[in-house]
Amino acid sequence: MNGALAPSYRPRPAVMGIVNVTPDSFSDGGRYVDTQDAIDHGRELFAQGAAIVDVGGESTRPGARTVPDDEEERRVLPVVEALAEVGVVSIDTRKEAVARSALAHGATIVNDVSASLGRVAAEFGAGWVAMHAQGDPTTMQRAPHYTDVVDEVYRFLEACREDAQTFGVRELYLDPGIGFGKSIDHNLELLRHLVRFGDLGAPVLVGISRKSFLAGLSRLNRIEDPGQREEESLAANIWALTHGASAVRVHEVTPVMEYLKLMDAMEFARQDNE
Repeated sequence: MNGALAPSYRPRPAVMGIVNVTPDSFSDGGRYVDTQDAIDHGRELFAQGAAIVDVGGESTRPGARTVPDDEEERRVLPVVEALAEVGVVSIDTRKEAVARSALAHGATIVNDVSASLGRVAAEFGAGWVAMHAQGDPTTMQRAPHYTDVVDEVYRFLEACREDAQTFGVRELYLDPGIGFGKSIDHNLELLRHLVRFGDLGAPVLVGISRKSFLAGLSRLNRIEDPGQREEESLAANIWALTHGASAVRVHEVTPVMEYLKLMDAMEFARQDNE
């Protein structure tokens, strides 16, 4: 592994806050379509402790339709530019043109559900989140199938790591793609073996916040309103952070930050008593 890909682990796991500048995202679609509302929300996420704010202008929920490049850029570029003055901004896109425009406007990470934009990230000296997905948003949840989901996702991300080395990517995160072409059992199997992905030598990012399979596991079965899945989301994020994840992508930053602060306090107390 070359020096450009030395894992950039932070003193504590990184929390990536979500700003969806979309009318149709599965959880908060329409809530931040106004540019100023999106900027204000991103600033609030930074104030709550987010290390990264992830700005997206196209929904990748199951069944979502593709947004034209110019419309996606119209949605995200002013938000990216404003938030880049506050902290680290990632652009959540599958499109090369949108990634290039966002990087030119201040984004420093490409959050790439297509795992196809590593060369662009390297060209701009940006970080790259390479995610596994089976199919695309229009088809991915129709009938996901694997012989061995953990091994197949591992091999895919291993290839992404090799691509990142070839391209000279500055900072790499690997994302197993929870909910992207996976059944409930596939998601659970990936989470159960999450620590294995750390063997790839790069930080592992998990995006699990408010996803529908969490509601199916809860006795409350809160499927209809994703915004009501915060308890399930926090439990899943705690699991991920204690089983190999170096970063989590969340809608609500504060609960995860409070958990991390508590863990820090407990660790310091333990060290003082040794």
